[in-house]
Amino acid sequence: MARYRAFDWYATPLYYDIVFDAETDKECDFLEAMYERHAPGPTRRVLEPACGSGRLVVEMARRGYHVTGFDLSDSTLEFAKKRLERARRTRSNAKKPAERSPGRVRLHKGLMQSFRFRGQFDLAHCLVSSFRYLLSEDDALSHLECTARALRPGGIYVLGFHLSEYVADGISRERWVAERNGVHVVCNIQSWPAERHRRRESLRSRLVVSRRGRVTRHETSWEFRTYSARQFRSLVAKVPNLEHIATYDFDYNPDKPCRLGAERLDQVAILRRR
Repeated sequence: MARYRAFDWYATPLYYDIVFDAETDKECDFLEAMYERHAPGPTRRVLEPACGSGRLVVEMARRGYHVTGFDLSDSTLEFAKKRLERARRTRSNAKKPAERSPGRVRLHKGLMQSFRFRGQFDLAHCLVSSFRYLLSEDDALSHLECTARALRPGGIYVLGFHLSEYVADGISRERWVAERNGVHVVCNIQSWPAERHRRRESLRSRLVVSRRGRVTRHETSWEFRTYSARQFRSLVAKVPNLEHIATYDFDYNPDKPCRLGAERLDQVAILRRR
């Protein structure tokens, strides 16, 4: 039986970045469509809580937005800064000028449940369920209050997360395979049935990494806070300055809105600052 080494994949964000980078352009196209559809007025300033490896920060800046990102992990922030520097060097060495001038980027260390920045943002976004790392109702509520305070009136928060099926009693599995510059990553994520009373879901990620003929195996375990559609609506209702105006899913199709919890467990809620 293969043995896996205990591993925090945020401490070595390259593997995490390889797995999720394939969706970057699609996610940014969706974000731009959401800004245009749901936020009146021009969109220039963008905030990304839990910005991780910086893939969306750098791409949105490349598209001309002024982006502020923050994360708690020193390793991922360092990775994001190096990624930003590579992007700047690529632009400076390009034979043809870019179609639009890149936006400014500011990266900070900070907590999702406790942050404040000068000025206000037109849009904030947090995808791939990072919101569910906030394990208590107080922390989740504080995060939404901080985000509402950071947005201008009419600005929107694009929040992606998975709902939980409390009636499910089986184990769920997801698998991704990706490669970059000779580094091949297979990611298997397993989740156990949600615990209704604790509002917790246990997950485990196993990575098999092949690099220069060497194969390593890594394992990370963590817990997420759980939400039914009703529980999410109840949370948002506690933040008077935010209104839930639309819902999509992780297909990121701006022309296919859905009802929260109606079909898919992966949801993208559009919250607007009143």
